[in-house]
Amino acid sequence: MPRGKTTGKVTGNSTSQLLFSEALQQQKHPSAEDSPPLPCTNMTEDTQGAKMDRILQEISAVSRKLEGMDNAMVALTAETRSMRLDIAGFESQMSVLDQRVATVETQVASWTDRDLELSHFRSKLTDLEDKSRRNNVRLLGFPEGVEGADIFSCLRDILPKLIDVTFDPPLKFQRAHGLGPRRQDGNSRPCPIIACMLRHTQARKLLQTARTQGLLRSGNLEIRMTADFSKETADRRKAFLSFRTQLRRLEVKFGLFEPARMWITKNGESLNFYDPEELRTFLEGLQNQNQSIEMTAHSLQPLRSPLQSTSHLVPAPEPEIRSITDPHSRGRDFERLSKSHDDRGQVLQAVVMHTQLSERDKSRSPLKPTMDPS
Repeated sequence: MPRGKTTGKVTGNSTSQLLFSEALQQQKHPSAEDSPPLPCTNMTEDTQGAKMDRILQEISAVSRKLEGMDNAMVALTAETRSMRLDIAGFESQMSVLDQRVATVETQVASWTDRDLELSHFRSKLTDLEDKSRRNNVRLLGFPEGVEGADIFSCLRDILPKLIDVTFDPPLKFQRAHGLGPRRQDGNSRPCPIIACMLRHTQARKLLQTARTQGLLRSGNLEIRMTADFSKETADRRKAFLSFRTQLRRLEVKFGLFEPARMWITKNGESLNFYDPEELRTFLEGLQNQNQSIEMTAHSLQPLRSPLQSTSHLVPAPEPEIRSITDPHSRGRDFERLSKSHDDRGQVLQAVVMHTQLSERDKSRSPLKPTMDPS
């Protein structure tokens, strides 16, 4: 009996093993009834393979793009690094330039003070040069060679005859010479002669007499005698004299004094100018002021003409006329304007009168012309 039970167990286990092995074989190799047809299986595998190929191709393309981006990033990083180096260099250069600009500004500020000092020294030098020439007399118009071998004797004889003055003691010279080389051409203007007098009083007397007489004549000689100045002072005097026509047109009294000072008088006010540019600016402002006054006066004429044309029809009341013409009715300002001879005061007075006339016309009734009874 024990052997029989053992035999039965072994037989059962072997049967189950056989069934399990057959099931595995059927899963690995299914039968024709359970498995799908072969053509469908092949088409599915081809489709999956094509999809896998496309995926692989896209992956390879993306990888190539990523590689290109990596290369670009590497190049960009290198360029950024070089730009940082350049910016650092620029910053260092800018700091150096800032320091240099600050140094230059400091130097320029000091140069401005030096320019003021230099202009002051230049003016003092010009003044000293003019003072050193106070005894000089400039003679214009002497023919070439008329002085002969002794220029002092020639001038001592000719100058008293030119101005018709006797000098006691006689004229004495420190030096006398012509300016520039001797001119051989008879048609050219002769060179001027500079005569330095020994006595300042004789030089002043010569110049004052020559200024009074103007052009000096003696026989065939026509001589002009002027003071001798430095080049800077002579240029300033020439610039001042160029405004004579404009000053006369503006009815301004003027005078040029030594060494180079223009004195003018306008409306009782005196002014001195040492710079021609300052005089130019003053005259331009004065001319613009006169033009504005003329324009204002011209604009007031049409406004006053209707009142003047109709004044004979209806006479104005006496109190109103007195209030316009009486200076005391307008106070001190109106009285000052009425007494002033300045053009500006006259224009302001005309404006005030026009305003009062306008107010009077508004308060009055419209004018009615008188009718002839006939």
